[in-house]
This record gives sequence, structure tokens and C-alpha cells, in this order.
Amino acid sequence: MRASQLFLPTLREDPGDADAVSHKLLVRGGFIRQVSAGIWTFLPLGWRVHENVVQIVREEMNAIGGQEMLMPVLTPAELWQKTGRYAIPELFKFADRAGRPLVLPMTHEETVTFHAREISSYRQLPQILYHFQTKDRDEPRPRGGLLRVREFIMKDAYSFDRDEEGLEKSFRLHEGAYNRIFERCGLEYYAVQAESGMMGGSESADFLAPAGSGENTLVTCERGDYAADLEIARGVPRAPEFPPRLDAPEEVETPGVTTIEGLADLLGIDAAATSKAMPVARPDGTVVLGLVRGDDRLDEGKLAGVLEGGFRPANDEEVRAAFGASGGSLGPVGVSVEVIADETLREGQFVAGANRDGFHLRGVEAGRDYEPRFADLREATEGDACPKCGGRLIFQTAIEIGHIFKLGTFYSEPLEATFLDETGSERPLVMGSYGIGPGRIMAAAVEQHHDEHGIAWPRSIAPYEAEVVAIGAAGPEAVATAERIVDELEAAGVSVLLDDRDMRPGEKFADADLLGCPVRVTVGKKTLEDGRADVLVRAGRAEERVAVDGLATHVRKLL
Repeated sequence: MRASQLFLPTLREDPGDADAVSHKLLVRGGFIRQVSAGIWTFLPLGWRVHENVVQIVREEMNAIGGQEMLMPVLTPAELWQKTGRYAIPELFKFADRAGRPLVLPMTHEETVTFHAREISSYRQLPQILYHFQTKDRDEPRPRGGLLRVREFIMKDAYSFDRDEEGLEKSFRLHEGAYNRIFERCGLEYYAVQAESGMMGGSESADFLAPAGSGENTLVTCERGDYAADLEIARGVPRAPEFPPRLDAPEEVETPGVTTIEGLADLLGIDAAATSKAMPVARPDGTVVLGLVRGDDRLDEGKLAGVLEGGFRPANDEEVRAAFGASGGSLGPVGVSVEVIADETLREGQFVAGANRDGFHLRGVEAGRDYEPRFADLREATEGDACPKCGGRLIFQTAIEIGHIFKLGTFYSEPLEATFLDETGSERPLVMGSYGIGPGRIMAAAVEQHHDEHGIAWPRSIAPYEAEVVAIGAAGPEAVATAERIVDELEAAGVSVLLDDRDMRPGEKFADADLLGCPVRVTVGKKTLEDGRADVLVRAGRAEERVAVDGLATHVRKLL
């Protein structure tokens, strides 16, 4: 490809609204352009990278028996209504001219399950179906270039099995395929436990790539034996400094105290020796009290998992009716609502709200003074001890590049996707769901592979494997030599971009550094004198003079 014929609008300055390195460099390099908030166009170079990622994903999916198909974007709302996901606020909803409700889905579980209803017998199982398709998400705060968008392309795969044993096998097949995909894309990544969220199901694993920018927090142990997404991470906090033990709770007046810090200061105690209450309401209006240590934050995702459904903060009327007090003085003693307490509250005595405005209770003890259901509710914090070995937990910003789920019968039961087993009994299909975002892989690759000059793409997904820069000022013979090198490289199986534009050498070198092809070959006046060209390896910038004769073989070895 000749750069003079390529739509390549590179920029010298970072876009003013960009914070993420990947956002800055992908825009400056002419890989992507923004149409509107969270809506992006892949320009020719960006689409080449995207499709290189897609091809790697396709090869690995086919290797585990995946069958590629293509499902539509427009989806009848009825399917989402049947699974209970129609109420998701991020779902684009609209009606056609006849008033029929439709959605623009962010995933295709409903649609693929609709098709899976044509599986009638256990003899047709297992099945793995996948496609690459546009997804839409009514994202309230799009940002970060390709990191948080309103429209994107995703590879989503779906497995159908007869039982949990089959699902486990399909899940592990995809886990292995994902490991190979990310390794081939040249990424550092971690496979971690994760929260299933709106997808439903019993188990999920996240694939996180450490990056300077991202929407996820990767939690790892300094000793390398633990990794998890923050949403599900467990950490062991420091032990509280408890005041002397009491035989029964004692009420203490705490006028005007509305924060844990204020409570701890007033009573002269460790904030870790207090408890923090979060009253929530289930969809049916039932109030539940979540309880964590005063120095911790309650993780709403973990609470949702414990409640096995959605919830919202209880309103003032519900709080007053259930506790007889307003927020800031709530506690677990003497209430009729269900109390779900964090594991850190199992042992010891804590200060809790007295369910009387302006008062708290000292010496509140689980098991003696109230009967909670215990669960892991706290959000892990950096510096917590590792739950496996006691080492220190480290937090890193990360990009989610893939997510796999055990869905079970979450979709097949409401959509009546069943099969007949050997006995003729009708049973629901057992499903898994497996997503990868090629655009996120691109962003993660840039975040992990760049320097102050621009991108340094891994060879497997680079727009071109080599760029040949012809210095036009050296005359037509130098340009002809560059063209001959391109021909020889392409004959050796190397994809090449020839920069034959009428520009100053410095501008060409700046663009080459920005675009990040793995190898750069420069042909100039010195080449005509000594028969050698400058060969630069973009990652690390090692450079050498190499004879033009045999240069293609040398570059091939570098790649």
C-alpha cells in the first residue's frame, strides 16, 4: 500500500478531550475518528488492526468447534421482556412506524436462544455458535476513546449443553481459546473471577489487561497467587482496636453525628470498631439492611449477588417505617427486617446505630444481639491482606478485554428453549456466553505498547508489518530502490506500507513512529552510496544498517 493513496489524516497534537493514551494515539495516528459522544468510525488503518484481531479470534473460535453466523441488530422487545432484561436502563428501546417495540441489543443472548429452540434432541448437543456484530449501549458517560462507547463490535459466542457437566467443558474450552487469543495479540492479561451482573448465571471470569486507563480495577497479590476484579475481590482488612467488652449494648447520645469519622472522634474509638448500615429495598418493596464495618465501603454488586436480584436504596418513608429513625442512626438491633452482615462483623463488638435519632449503641455483638446472614459485602481496599497467603493486595487500572459466563438456564427457561433427553423428558438447554471486544483489544495493545513517540504494535495485529520510508529528496533512484524492497518484502509474505508521500523526512519519521509498524526501513541518499538501508525495530528502537540485497530475509527474521 502506498501512503500517498491512503486516507491517513494524522495529527500532531492530542485531541483536547482525551485522557487515555490509547484515545490520544489512535486519534492522532488516523486510526479512528469520533462522530459523536461514544460513537466512532474506524478509518482504513484502524480497520486493518481491528480485522487482524477479528481473524485471530475467528481462528481460535473455529479451533474449538465454534460455528460462525450473523444475527441481526434489530431485535423484537418481546424477547427481552420475556427474560426480564427489558428494564435495563442502558438498553436502547424504540418503536417502528407500526408501534411495535424494538431494541438495539448490547448482547445477543435472547436472539441466539430464540434460534436454539430448533435444537430438539440431546443428539444435537453440544453446540457453539458465534458471530461478530454491532452492539449498542445507551452509555450515560462515554469516554476514553474505544474504552467506554455507545456502539461497538463484539464477538459473542454461545454454548448449548445438556447439563452442568457439559457447560463446564464448554466454559473451559472458551477459557483456553481466550488465553490463546490474548497471547497471540501480544497482551499482558489476567483471567480473574468476576461478577455476572446483568448477564445472569452462576459463574463468570473476566480477562483484564493492565493499562494506564480503563474501567476496571485489577486486584493482585504481591506474591502472585491471587487475582480478581475489584467487583468480586476479597481482602482481609487490619484487625480493629476494640474498646473493653460489654455484657449488653449500651445506648450513647451522639447528637448531630452523621458520619463514621464524626462518630469515631466523638467516642474516641477506632473507626474499624463501628458498623455502617445501608438500607435497601427489593423490587417488591421488602426492606433489607446491609451492614459493613465502619471503615469499609459496601460493594453494591456483592450485595446484589447475595440478594439474587436487583435492589434500590430504601427511601425516607421506608427507612422510617422499618427502623423508626432516619439515616445516620440505623442499626441491626431490634429490627424485623433481614440483616445481611459482612464477614468482618462475625467477631467482636461494634458501635451501631440505635434506631433512634441522635443515639448509637456500644458493644453490639452479632449472634447475641442480632441474627444476621453473613456474606462478603465489603469492597476490598489496596493494602488488604491476600485471602490466600496474607501478602499485600495491589490495585491496577485495567481494561476488560473479554468476559465469559456460565448462564445455566437463565435464558432457556423463559424463552422455552428445550430438548428431549434419552428418556424422552423435556429439559431446558444449559447455556454459556462468551464475549470479546476487538476495539478494546486495540486500546489495550496501545496502552501496553507505546512510548513518547507513538504506538509500537505487536506484529500480529499491526496495520502493516513493515513500513518502508522513501526519502524523495534522494532522487528517483532511491524511490525505485524502496519500491524494489517493498516488492521483495511482499514476496516474502510481509505486509508493507510504502511512504512515498512528498513530505520532509522528519515528518515521515514522525508519522512512522506514530503509526507503530513493527519494522521501519529507510531508503535515502546513503543507500545509493553503500547499498544499505536503515532498519529500525519500533519496539525498543534498535536500529542497524542492513544490505539491500537480502534485506527482506533479515526483516522476516526480525518479525
